[in-house]
Amino acid sequence: MSRLAQTAGLTDVQQEILSTVRDFVDKEIIPVATQLEHRDEYPTEIVEGLKELGLFGLMIPEEYGGLGESLLTYALCVEEIARGWMSVSGIINTHFIVAYMLKQHGTQEQKDTFLPRMALGEVRGAFSMSEPALGSDVSAITSKGVREGDEYILNGQKMWLTNGGTSTLVAVLCRSDEGHPEGTAAHKSMTTFLVEKEAGFGEVRPGLTIPGKIDKMGYKGVDTTELIMDGLRIPANRVLGGTTGRGFYQMMDGVEVGRVNVAARGCGVAQRAFELGVSYAQQRQTFGKPIAQHQAIQFKLAEMATKVEAAHAMMVNAARKKDSGERNDLEAGMAKYLASEYCKEVVEDAFRIHGGYGFSKEYEIERLYREAPMLLIGEGTAEIQKMIIGRRLLEEYRFQG
Repeated sequence: MSRLAQTAGLTDVQQEILSTVRDFVDKEIIPVATQLEHRDEYPTEIVEGLKELGLFGLMIPEEYGGLGESLLTYALCVEEIARGWMSVSGIINTHFIVAYMLKQHGTQEQKDTFLPRMALGEVRGAFSMSEPALGSDVSAITSKGVREGDEYILNGQKMWLTNGGTSTLVAVLCRSDEGHPEGTAAHKSMTTFLVEKEAGFGEVRPGLTIPGKIDKMGYKGVDTTELIMDGLRIPANRVLGGTTGRGFYQMMDGVEVGRVNVAARGCGVAQRAFELGVSYAQQRQTFGKPIAQHQAIQFKLAEMATKVEAAHAMMVNAARKKDSGERNDLEAGMAKYLASEYCKEVVEDAFRIHGGYGFSKEYEIERLYREAPMLLIGEGTAEIQKMIIGRRLLEEYRFQG
């Protein structure tokens, strides 16, 4: 284990899980990540290995076949996996958010139907809010679900769907005006629909098309897609929780957990960048000595390590707060904002330490340099995080005049 980013107060079980995951990352992910990423190839063997480790059911309750672990355990596992290859953590994260939303908000029938198969990784989850004309402005959603007998007819186009092709269960946020009078606030007329589908691309069920993978700068391997609904029929019992109008709150609860996950990813990528930088600095020689002995490089390493440590501490705090049952949107927003910004800075410093070799695809830091920017926009941009943080601070420190 490294000296940095240690977590105090873990149980023996948590330590054993983390040790197993780190060993898997070192042996099964890091050696193949860069070549798979350059080919934009889905990491099938890695995903099978994660299934065997039980990671798809890490936070699913034991009564449904999962491990019943905490958000902290999950976040620390994500940190380790992102240290190996961030795309793999994305494959797990979207699955987990859907499982979490089912656990927290699903009907008993929905939990019984999906959670045991999700724990085994047989059913794989994805969730969808964004649309081509909107990202962070969730209230502007135009996709719509209209009641027709015992079914809902869904129409609309979704964007930036992680696991869009490989998933078999998608939680889709749509507007549903049923039972909500004209003038109802937008966030009170949204519903989460549980959409089952076949894995793959093209028309994956009548009325539902996954056009294909979006070609991205980084975050490769994992499939990011659009989702097009054209007269998609969904049974009424596939409204999450059984009641319309709750979708916005359900999704925000899931995203709050997702922000801890993105913070954990930032911590993992930053850790790996530091490892690469500190290792290279001790091997590369200039002016007759390793560059690590030059004060300019030591200052970089000192700043990088401090950022790794600070981001990890904030991420752990946000996870523990959620686990305690308290509201954690302030802490999750702060952790996501700090970890993603620090990740970008640590990766860039490691890139600078590598000099010209950092620009070569033969070196791992080149991949990290393309991956880090995704964290600045995933699960809400830095600007959205600052809005959330600012509003919550004004709630907490309301002026008493």
